[in-house]
Amino acid sequence: MRRMDAPLYNTEILRLAASIPYHERLAAPMASSEKRSPICGSRVTVDVALDTAGRVSELGMLVRACALGQASASLMAAHAVGKSAEELAEARDALTAWLAGEHNDPPDWPGLDVFTPALAVTARHPSIRLAFEAAAEAAAAAQARG
Repeated sequence: MRRMDAPLYNTEILRLAASIPYHERLAAPMASSEKRSPICGSRVTVDVALDTAGRVSELGMLVRACALGQASASLMAAHAVGKSAEELAEARDALTAWLAGEHNDPPDWPGLDVFTPALAVTARHPSIRLAFEAAAEAAAAAQARG
């Protein structure tokens, strides 16, 4: 577990922000979702395609966000392929609850403990949630179109 008094922008956050996978939009997504943080103007668009089992088979993103939003998009994208719409919704909800202080431990998604220093900085929470919100919404829309 990382320390709460660690720097908000640290080497790991900056590394993640600089290494976003799937950083181009899909040419023919099954569904897309754009989420924006009204506080800072960060914006993340997520495109998805699902396989016949309803799991993410392709992912594309356009990320115009602060380093925290970029790092979150990087972590989401690194592990989203192969996930169902339900699993993405669970990850989104767990991240939201953790940031809101409803849980002491970070969600069961690799790397999210890097945001522990941001727990006390509530103005940054919307940016951290953007990619997870957009991915869950896009996957649910793709699943509904079936």
